[in-house]
Amino acid sequence: MNTNDTTPYTEGIGRAVAHLARTLDEAVELDALAREAAFSPFYFHRIFRGLVGETPVELHRRLRLERAATQLVNGAAPVTRIAFDAGYETHESFTRAFKAAYGSSPTEFRALGAEACGPRIALPAQSGVHFGVKHTPSFVNVDAQLDVAVDEQPSLRLATLRHSGPYFRISETFGKLGEVAGPLGLFQKPGTVMLAVFHDDPETTPANELRSDAALSLAKGDAMPKGLTELVLRPGRYARLTHEGPYEGLPDKWLRLIGQWLPRSGHRLADAPSYELYRNPPSEGMPTKPVTDLYVPLA
Repeated sequence: MNTNDTTPYTEGIGRAVAHLARTLDEAVELDALAREAAFSPFYFHRIFRGLVGETPVELHRRLRLERAATQLVNGAAPVTRIAFDAGYETHESFTRAFKAAYGSSPTEFRALGAEACGPRIALPAQSGVHFGVKHTPSFVNVDAQLDVAVDEQPSLRLATLRHSGPYFRISETFGKLGEVAGPLGLFQKPGTVMLAVFHDDPETTPANELRSDAALSLAKGDAMPKGLTELVLRPGRYARLTHEGPYEGLPDKWLRLIGQWLPRSGHRLADAPSYELYRNPPSEGMPTKPVTDLYVPLA
């Protein structure tokens, strides 16, 4: 699929990019941007980064720096005023960021003049979006040939324990889940699977506010163990990507699945949680080669 074909994903992200470019003097409101793009906040950030090559905040910050560079060589405004307009609270913080981006301080850059600096104002960007020049992105051309299957999944009835905090620490909550379910023999029942269900975007939600569920599947007639909460995952179509290897590699696979494969797949997202299913779960001891299925709900 051509990366610049018009799809609901490219149309929505294109609107969000244009909005960011028009509102450089406003703070980035990710929820508002997600509404502009007509995506769930849970998925928006990773779709944006996968297609544009930058996060919304990174794009916004770069365009502000490009505007500042333009103002330096085409006007006489004080550097401090330009720094404040670019969103920096002090001259020093602006100077550090500007030098990191352009290789010279704002004063040195201004001294070179518009003729010398003009070609350097546009900072590197995969999307081709720059201040005052182009607000329609060229979407990132990446190799997104992932081995993704689209499955019809039955309804899953889960016994869950809520985990609050960084997702990588959910193993602690799985330990507590095991303390409840283990003595009841639930792990030994045929067909039982372990899952982690995610409710917040880890790239935009503070780590201590992330919500997820450590979960164990239950058969229809099983009693809900005391202290655990029932959650039913809807039946329907899901995109499934299998990850073989350490759990540390899962965030990258999630980004590639949601940010790269999904926008090019022709499928639309459903309003339901994503989850991980552990084929050889940690409850059996840390597997030498973990195998994890990532599931994203499709409309």
